[in-house]
Amino acid sequence: MKLLFLCSQNKRRSLTAEKIFDGYNGHEARSAGTESNARIKVTAGLLGWADIIFCMEKKHFRRIKEKYPDMIVDKKVVCLYINDNYDFMDRELIELLRSYINEQGL
Repeated sequence: MKLLFLCSQNKRRSLTAEKIFDGYNGHEARSAGTESNARIKVTAGLLGWADIIFCMEKKHFRRIKEKYPDMIVDKKVVCLYINDNYDFMDRELIELLRSYINEQGL
């Protein structure tokens, strides 16, 4: 399964998710940001690659829905509702992410 994690700048939340889930149970994970100054910006190619797209907040889903509606029409998109109050690899963030991913049966 190919997992794509999105946040705003791809520096903390989504990058943490990529680091902990790439290789987890055989999954591949990538991450990107939805803002113009993101470390790695989300692209149509990344969205097409993914089997499941995880957005940290509703605004990230809105942004990809507006910019790439055709790329996500048949994709499973999950909003995790994780606000931007964590540092990269923050222990609490990792626990939240693992809990949400386990809820998805991955």
